[in-house]
Amino acid sequence: MKWIEVQVKTTSEAVEVVSNILYEVGAGGLAIEDPNDIEVFVQSKTEEDWNFIDSSLFENKFDGAIVKAYFPENENLIEKVELIKQNIAMIPEYNLDKGLGEVTISEVHEKDWAHAWKKYYKPTKIGEKIVVKPSWEEYEEQDGEIVLELDPGMAFGTGTHETTTMCIQALEKHVKEGDLVLDIGCGSGILSVAAAKLGAKKAIGVDLDELAVKVSNENKTINNVQDIVDIRHGNLLDVVSEKADVVVANIIAEIVVILAKDIKKCLLDDGVFISSGIILDKIERVKQGLDEEGLDVMEVVTMGEWACIVSKLKEGNKNA
Repeated sequence: MKWIEVQVKTTSEAVEVVSNILYEVGAGGLAIEDPNDIEVFVQSKTEEDWNFIDSSLFENKFDGAIVKAYFPENENLIEKVELIKQNIAMIPEYNLDKGLGEVTISEVHEKDWAHAWKKYYKPTKIGEKIVVKPSWEEYEEQDGEIVLELDPGMAFGTGTHETTTMCIQALEKHVKEGDLVLDIGCGSGILSVAAAKLGAKKAIGVDLDELAVKVSNENKTINNVQDIVDIRHGNLLDVVSEKADVVVANIIAEIVVILAKDIKKCLLDDGVFISSGIILDKIERVKQGLDEEGLDVMEVVTMGEWACIVSKLKEGNKNA
């Protein structure tokens, strides 16, 4: 099968929005090249980790981020590309810098990309205890480690992005034995599975993307936590009636602020709200939004260009 690669040149700030635009028109997979991710890698990784990095990433001369999406070649392709261009042009309306915003296309054969990325995806320890490993790799678990097997498919990341890492580190800190955890915008299901492995009695993952629901259900089965993890198809809290000890949302700043408006409905009085996917420039906006909705910020953690904010209900905002 022939596939068409649609490449968007943008900024680190706009990567999440560009990715959503591409998924919404039916992208069959994404690849993101962001020089900021390489910079963080250089600062934080050890020498042996270089074996897991594709050297071609360093050949990118473009200063911004590049998002590549893959579409099957069909008669609707031209319309999809035009829609992508229109939506990219609208990004500044969301107070985001779209950068160059250039959209280009090229032809690629499925065998060239569908599996090649797997050779760079290796077991990685991303928390004090949690190790994320691809389902096709062998790994000998060390004492005290919790191993998560992940098969993200072509549509999701490997679970080692800074935003996911910070969420998992926060889950390690706040999830207690017997907790109920809500994972809003669950993607591959990695945070729901992590919560279950950390001792949650129930983890509910919610995503509007049907592919995310499918992949999350597959990953909960791979990790043998299908009796604990409940994956639901829906928008934010629309399909949730339970109240949780921990709510985690690895999405984007604007959606975190929207979610905060209803957080009291799903968060127990002593629960915590872990939010990530927040670019550094949006930290104060999110903190303000949380404060306005009756939440106290407990902790702000940053990694690379991203932030994770942990908050809880203010005393005056708790249920009577």
